[in-house]
Amino acid sequence: MEQIAFRMQLDPAQAAEYERRHDEIWPELVAALKDAGISDYSIFLDLSDGSLFAVLRRRPGHAMDALPEQAVMRRWWQAMADIMRTNPDASPTASPLRRVFHLP
Repeated sequence: MEQIAFRMQLDPAQAAEYERRHDEIWPELVAALKDAGISDYSIFLDLSDGSLFAVLRRRPGHAMDALPEQAVMRRWWQAMADIMRTNPDASPTASPLRRVFHLP
């Protein structure tokens, strides 16, 4: 399994709403993520500035790159766009992070 991490940006005033929406994540979105080969997905929030740090594992041969084509993914992005920094297609702006240390 490959592990990746990336950074996103939340409106800091929307932290509780972001967490509430994820507490109620749609089962069909969970299924799409798992079907794409994603597991062990966590998102951490820096309350001081709204920075989100996400880390996940994806299996070899994953289909993560195809997720933007799925209607459920696009609906989720639209549902979250009012509280996050987004691209023109409503996907969250995301910056990949490079691992600089690992303790196995």
